[in-house]
Amino acid sequence: MRGHPVCPVLPRGVFVKRLVLALVLALVPGCRREGGATEHIQRARDAIFEKRPDEALVEYRKALDALRLDETGQAQVLRARALKGAADVYWLELRKVKEAISVYKELIAQCPESPEALEARVVVAELLRMHYRDLRGAIDQLTAALARNPPQGAELHYLVAKLYFELGDYQQSVLEARKLAERFATSGYVDDALFLEGQALQMMEGHRQEASRTYADLVARFPESELTPHATFEMGKLKAEAGENEKAIELWVEALKAHPDPATVQASIARVRRRIAATTPDEIGSRRAAFDRGRPMAPLLAPPRPPRNSVEAVGGSAEEAARDHGD
Repeated sequence: MRGHPVCPVLPRGVFVKRLVLALVLALVPGCRREGGATEHIQRARDAIFEKRPDEALVEYRKALDALRLDETGQAQVLRARALKGAADVYWLELRKVKEAISVYKELIAQCPESPEALEARVVVAELLRMHYRDLRGAIDQLTAALARNPPQGAELHYLVAKLYFELGDYQQSVLEARKLAERFATSGYVDDALFLEGQALQMMEGHRQEASRTYADLVARFPESELTPHATFEMGKLKAEAGENEKAIELWVEALKAHPDPATVQASIARVRRRIAATTPDEIGSRRAAFDRGRPMAPLLAPPRPPRNSVEAVGGSAEEAARDHGD
């Protein structure tokens, strides 16, 4: 007769440890899934390092599948990392813009408060601008990112102002540039904002003097900025357009000291000098004409003509008049 199988008897300490572990796993069902997701994310990163982007995408998808039913805070962190990683692979490794934008937007929708979602908005804005010329869509993404008061707020605000300039909405570009200068007064983007404001004003009818004042403000406040010679050059252009040719040349000579393209500045100076020469009469202000003694001077007044008699007045001669009148 076969006996009943004998259950192995575990030492009390080992049994208790296993029981506690089983209870923990039962109470925290996401632990195994999170652990698996972390492993898949690491494998994906290794695959990227080894230049195997397609395999990386597979691992990121496995990580997301492992987190599908998990709504814990740690799962959200891993989900954001996996989505960001997959989107980066599509964009940076495979250059598949459409797929990258789709995954970045999925990240924004599923994990809107994550740091990865903030980065995704900035990348999507750039992709929309570069590849689809969807400037409005790019502005919407950056505006949503700015609503979260990100640390790179000054840079994002400058990008918004620049996008409005590209869009041809110069008035809004001016407003956004001024807003940047007010809200981020100590930022390194203030000189960029002033130059952009000057450019936008320059494009608007009737705002050239205001543009010139904005450029002058940039030059005064940021003399060491790399944009200062460009602002000085633009001020010279505005003076030349207003007919103040000598002042334009003066500004351009100043810009030559640090302008990265001196040939363009010199060409502008030469062009205006030719204009001055073409519109100035040769004899006006000429020392040669004033002191030239080598040629006879034209008489200031013609010698007086003797008075004509009545016959001459009607076309006759002096002899005819004498004969007719017995002179």
